[in-house]
Formats: sequence, structure tokens, C-alpha cells
Amino acid sequence: MSGEFAGEIAVITGAASGIGAGLARYAASLGMRVVLADWDAEGLREISETLPGEVATLQVDVRKASDLSALADLTLSRFGQIDLLFNNAGVLSSGLSWEIEADVWERSFDINVMGVVHGIRAFVPLLIKADRPARIINTASVGGFFTGPLMAPYSASKAAVVSITEALAQELAIKGSNVTASVLAPGPVKTGIMREEAGTGSERLVDKMREMSADVGADPNTYAELIFDAVARGEFWIVPQAGSLDGRLFERTKMILERRPPAASKDRG
Repeated sequence: MSGEFAGEIAVITGAASGIGAGLARYAASLGMRVVLADWDAEGLREISETLPGEVATLQVDVRKASDLSALADLTLSRFGQIDLLFNNAGVLSSGLSWEIEADVWERSFDINVMGVVHGIRAFVPLLIKADRPARIINTASVGGFFTGPLMAPYSASKAAVVSITEALAQELAIKGSNVTASVLAPGPVKTGIMREEAGTGSERLVDKMREMSADVGADPNTYAELIFDAVARGEFWIVPQAGSLDGRLFERTKMILERRPPAASKDRG
């Protein structure tokens, strides 16, 4: 790592695959003890068996507040402290906004947004009470800063994560807490997040995204090192693939300032 971080315990949701698994491997390689959570019990078992050092696992559904409370309890009972919390679990849903089933909309927000909220509510009071340096990293997406057709549930839920994390960082500062927060905004990464079936009308878009992820997506293991470097530097905005964000964000901001309506290419679907 390019910076210094003295943390010993990392808690990671969505740890059985993708970015979460990369974070788990890198944290363990640093000698950290890790607590891994995911709904995929078999995936948790498989990754935990490959890691050095002390590893605790818990099958968790981040949609349930009680599961995140159990995760916090497990961490404290097993290791006595919490240094890093990665609220990382997420799903991607696509399709025409009016054709996406209500339960798909609800699942996207329950996992992507309420999963983060449940993590904050379960861990932050404990971290504040401990009164020692700790950091919460919430996984959003570059898609949380701009949107396009056929991605409304994902973009909207990830935009909510950005807003929640900004508010959290300010609230912790107001409290004078030693706890800090960061928002992680990945671009293309080789993960399983696009395994969900494409919604009606979004098949071409999702196919293109899958191809881009396979062709130019970052490897989760090397990506995790970039994330930890940003954590070590104390960065709030963790955007390892700035090229995936900056240009489009500039254009979107310009569009808003000029009061232009959004436009979309018809080949997105």
C-alpha cells in the first residue's frame, strides 16, 4: 500500500464474489483478520478456505436489519473491534422503468440502499462508542452520478448510496467522531453483478455491459489494492477508474446547469 493503515479487522458484505472477494483477499494478505458476509453460504466457505489468517463468516441477507446486527455482534465477540466496514453487497436490475416488476424495484432498493442503511445502523453506534479510528466504505457506482435509459433501479439506488454516504460523513464530523466514511464508485469490474436476467428491452445493453466487463473490466484482486490505497490516504471519494466518471459527470453537470433535458442514444437498448 502507498499509505499507512493500522487497522486489524475488516468486515465485508457481498464477500463471496467480485469486489467483495477481492477486498477479502487483499485484507487477508495485509495480515488483517476478516469477517465475511454474503447470502451465498457455499461461496463464503470457498473463499474463506483460501485465505490466510483468522477468518469469520456469516450468511447474511442485507435486506434484514437483524442480520446486520448479528454481523456486528459476531465481529465484536470474535475480534473485539471493527476497523473497516465495507457495505459492498449489491445487485443490478435493468429494463424499461414501467415494465420492471414492483418486486424487482423493491429488491434493488432493499439490497443496494437498505443494505447500506442496515449496515450503518448496526455498526455506527458501536464504532462511535468505541471512540477509536474506523472507516465505513459504502459501495456505490459511477452509475450513481449519472443515469441513462434502461438502468433506472440501479442508477437510482446507487445515487442514493452516494447521498447517504455524504450525509453520514458530515454527521460523523459534526459529532466529532473518530469514525469516517467513504463512497466507493467502481466502473467496469469483472464481477458477477450482471448475472441477473436482463429486463425487457435491455437485452442489447446488458450484453454490451457484460462484454465490456469481460474485455476491459478491472480484476477484483488488483482493484482491491487501489481501494485500500485510497482508504489509507483517507479519501472520501474512492474512484479508482476516474476515466469512467469524470468526463460523463462533467457533461451531465453542464446539462443541468444549462437546463437541457437528458438525451439518450437509441442504440442503448
